[in-house]
Amino acid sequence: MVVVAIIAILATVAVPGYQNYVSRSKIRTAQSDLMALSALVENHRQRALAYPADAAAGTAAVRDAFPGWSPASTAQEFSFSYTADTGYTLTAVGTAGRLKGCTLSLTADNQRALSGCPSVGDVSW
Repeated sequence: MVVVAIIAILATVAVPGYQNYVSRSKIRTAQSDLMALSALVENHRQRALAYPADAAAGTAAVRDAFPGWSPASTAQEFSFSYTADTGYTLTAVGTAGRLKGCTLSLTADNQRALSGCPSVGDVSW
C-alpha cells in the first residue's frame, strides 16, 4: 500500500510537468513554423519585389499559397494564416486542448506576439 501511495504522489507531481513540457514544445514548433513561413514570404518579396496577395485562412490555404512550406505542427494543434497589408502578418492559432486560443503572430517588421497561451514556462520569442 505504501508503494502505491508513493507512486501516486510521484505521478501527481510528474504529470503536470510533462503536460507543460509537451505544450511548450508544441508552441516552440509553431514558432519555428512561422519563422520558416516568414523566410518563404521574404524570399518571394526578393524575387517579385512585392509581398504575395492574401491567402485564404487555414493551414491548407497557406500551404497552397506557399508550396515550399510544410509545417511541423499538425492541424490538430495549430491553424496558420497569412494576410498581406502594408507588409504581412503570419498567425498561428491553437485549435484544441490546452493550446486552444493560443495565438502567435509575426509581422513583416519582425514584431512577434504571443497571447492566450497557457503558462508553461518561457515561450517568449
